Amino acid sequence: MKIIPAKERLILALDVDTVEKIRVLVRQLSELVGIFKVGPRVFTRYGPKIIEIIQREGARVFYDAKFYDIPSVVEKAAQVVGEMGVDMFTVHTLGGSEMMRRAASAAKEKNSKIKAIGVTILTSLDSSAVRRELGIEKSLREEVLHLARLARGAGLDGVVSSPQELESLRRAFGRNILLVVPGIRPKGMKKGDQRRVMTPAEAVKRGADFLVLGRPVLEAEDPGKVLEKILEEIEDAE
Repeated sequence: MKIIPAKERLILALDVDTVEKIRVLVRQLSELVGIFKVGPRVFTRYGPKIIEIIQREGARVFYDAKFYDIPSVVEKAAQVVGEMGVDMFTVHTLGGSEMMRRAASAAKEKNSKIKAIGVTILTSLDSSAVRRELGIEKSLREEVLHLARLARGAGLDGVVSSPQELESLRRAFGRNILLVVPGIRPKGMKKGDQRRVMTPAEAVKRGADFLVLGRPVLEAEDPGKVLEKILEEIEDAE
């Protein structure tokens, strides 16, 4: 697997509420960010047109759909995602192997370059919540590894995991998997509602391919300056 340049590693979550704010962010930060993430907050408000708007600015899109439904429903939705021309999209690994397999296959039939990524355990959950609320008896690390194996077996290109599972995933899969990592907080930044966090440099050293950033950039007085500092941190870690 080829080495990913520092800029291309950065995924900025566009968790804002207006089209104009999205346009401003994409225009101002596209030289520092590899991919812009469209999640439920933005997509629910604006639908597919927001992806078209970002693409018209010449930027790449990660559609964080988190599909989770019966296989036939997800398959049809993934076909549409493939037609949108996005670079990456997500499904929930807890939807099972058949759902994941049909989603990846349907999207790639429409867009052979699209990357299908499986969401494992949300970074807002810790071991206690996984055991107490979800009823999963495995350790959090074991469950993430199990879900990642299902994802790769179903033809997905990679998974979303917290920084804490990075080393285990790299040992299990080598470079034969893409690891997309939220819960990234530059030094000195607050955790927010993320439980399992790590700095950009630490995450890259442990094997992350892509780093998802949101509030540390969006809430900064100078988002570009924050991103430049993060890029320096990544380059020093490589």
